[in-house]
Amino acid sequence: MRCPDVKAPSVRSIAIPTTLSAGEYTASAGCTDTARHVKESYSHPMMMPRTVILDPDISVHTPEWLFLSTGIRAVDHAVEDICSVNGQPIAEGASYHALRLLGSGLPAVKADSENVTARLDCQIGAWMSMVGSQTGVSKGASHGIGHVLGGTAGVPHGYTSCVMLPHVLRFNHPANGDKQARVSEALSRAEEPAAEVVAGLIEGLGLPTRLRDVGVKPEQLDRIAEGSMHDRWIHTNPRKIDGPAVIRNLLDAAW
Repeated sequence: MRCPDVKAPSVRSIAIPTTLSAGEYTASAGCTDTARHVKESYSHPMMMPRTVILDPDISVHTPEWLFLSTGIRAVDHAVEDICSVNGQPIAEGASYHALRLLGSGLPAVKADSENVTARLDCQIGAWMSMVGSQTGVSKGASHGIGHVLGGTAGVPHGYTSCVMLPHVLRFNHPANGDKQARVSEALSRAEEPAAEVVAGLIEGLGLPTRLRDVGVKPEQLDRIAEGSMHDRWIHTNPRKIDGPAVIRNLLDAAW
């Protein structure tokens, strides 16, 4: 199997993001094949914007659910980088600070949608959450399952992290509890399990926490579990996932 050649863009772009998923800091993009209901990735060095401008005033017009849920996507980047099987100091440091900014900034935006200082903190946190992606740090099952939830079940990008990240943290805790403690510390609740800290952040933002709340149907769960095994991040999850049955258990927990 060979990846097809990608025709390079003829004009470089400038990005002014209004959400927090932070894809503008990469040379990759994810697109869903609507015929096969499969999410695919595309990459070319010239796809990356030449410049990214952070303007919190523009983000005031972003729907609240979209701004906050993509903020949890950025939290997911940072969490899975800190907990990664091949983490590194520069990525961990950036991810730790990203969680500090997002952990305070997102609730502040929820409390006051006009708080542009908090919005800028969130934007900077989203940027910093991508350092691991730029330096070769592998993600885990929250990202892997999330890609399939998006392509197969049509779950919005940010919502995939809202419903899966706490459950993946619980599953992985026996393998990386020491690293998860850094997540709790970064989110200013050092004495609590990271899964509960992250779940509390999501619930406090009024975001969905169950698969049933984001439109996933019970009859889709087996297909999602099977499809997830084809995502590369499943195979770099800190705790081994050796088949669809393991993922199905995670999906059942999130149902």
